[in-house]
Amino acid sequence: MMENSDISTIRYPLVKEDKSYKQVTDDITGILNRKPGKGWWIAISVSSVMLLLGIYSVWVTFTVGIGTWGLNKTIGWGFAITNFVFWIGIGHAGTLISAVLFLFRQKWRTAINRSAEAMTIFAVICAGLFPIIHLGRPWQFFWIIPYPNFRGPLWVNFRSALMWDFFAISTYFTISLLYWYLGMIPDLATARHRVKSKVKRFVYRFLSLRWNGSSSDWARYETVYLLLAGLATPLVLSVHSIVSFDFATSLIPGWHSTIFPPYFVAGAIFSGLAMVMTLLIPMRRFFGLKAYITTKHLENMCKLIILTSWIVLISYLTEFWISWYSGNPYEHYIFLNRANGFYLVIFWISIICNTLIPQLFWFKKLRTCVPVIFVISILINVGMWSERFIIVVQSLHRDFLPSSWATYTPSLVEIGIFVGSFGLFFTLFLLFARFFPVISISEIKGVLLLGRDGNGRAESAGNTPQELNTEKNKTARKNP
Repeated sequence: MMENSDISTIRYPLVKEDKSYKQVTDDITGILNRKPGKGWWIAISVSSVMLLLGIYSVWVTFTVGIGTWGLNKTIGWGFAITNFVFWIGIGHAGTLISAVLFLFRQKWRTAINRSAEAMTIFAVICAGLFPIIHLGRPWQFFWIIPYPNFRGPLWVNFRSALMWDFFAISTYFTISLLYWYLGMIPDLATARHRVKSKVKRFVYRFLSLRWNGSSSDWARYETVYLLLAGLATPLVLSVHSIVSFDFATSLIPGWHSTIFPPYFVAGAIFSGLAMVMTLLIPMRRFFGLKAYITTKHLENMCKLIILTSWIVLISYLTEFWISWYSGNPYEHYIFLNRANGFYLVIFWISIICNTLIPQLFWFKKLRTCVPVIFVISILINVGMWSERFIIVVQSLHRDFLPSSWATYTPSLVEIGIFVGSFGLFFTLFLLFARFFPVISISEIKGVLLLGRDGNGRAESAGNTPQELNTEKNKTARKNP
């Protein structure tokens, strides 16, 4: 709050409650020491049950075969590929929030980038499981890896979309994992001196790679971190573009479209941002992080969601327009069938959740209301999954020949694997939030005084830059 009504605030503080450097360290490392609350135990119990259901469903698939699924001769891609595209998309917001915003020097990313990076890792793990399960002989998945072999002149088929997915997933996972782990090294070094458990202390000491906080350590760290951010940024565009080629290079009506690469990328970032908020809102409440993950952070992500939702809407309209303008009767029919065919309910769910509901964020009262943000973020992910289902399944169930037309209904085994993927994702994220620093301590300290004067008040036009620097230096000496 401002003391004088004639003074205007220059910038919004990124950390509330005038935290000191020591308080930042104590708040974030304190999560590693104290016992988890009831909310965490309930969440981990539910996610573990979901994961066990998924493991059982995968076991049934491996022992009996994919004949337990609802696939048929017409629809060879069902829940597995739908979920694969969905999870790959979820992982895109982590790279956007962390790497892209870092290169653009957006300091508001500092409180949420660690959780977004972790979300990327876990989402890619979930995504990578579905193509392997879908192979039919998952124990021979290594055949898609281009390595020297002793099976004669047998090499992978580089024209296969499965090969593209392998390279896309492996590259994205490797760079994202290195970027996430490197960013945690200074915080792990801090945690090794703060935790009480000897086991945790040993693990953090091992993972921190003898970090001592010297100027040479920081210089190397900042150089490599910048390089990895530069490597990760093109992946935001390339990975989901490659996934879109699985469809766009075919002749199936509704798939072979040049708009698919940017369309898929925008939709991936759109759904990923929604998933980040779905994770952050409960976490900031259960772990007491409201001072660091503020409504301003959520509001900024809501603005990004508005932007990407409009890109998705324009993509929808472009698809319909191209199907009409091309004069292709098959394309024309497939898009009309989406709106009034067998899967019309799923289609209209995707349209409403992806284009209409996000427009509520134009109102400041709604995009700063945490319960509303949480509900809308869930609805967006429901809509984005529905969109992937329509693209994958609906385009297949009406082929060129009416004699081969068929419908697809997922079996209980497929639903179990789908539920299990969410169980795996949430279990991994909950364990991460319990045993690793969920917020970057070093980066938060770098923006701690941003938007505040030396006394912890909001910066105002009444303070000169020299006065602000003097007060900040005094505060830094008081709180080393």
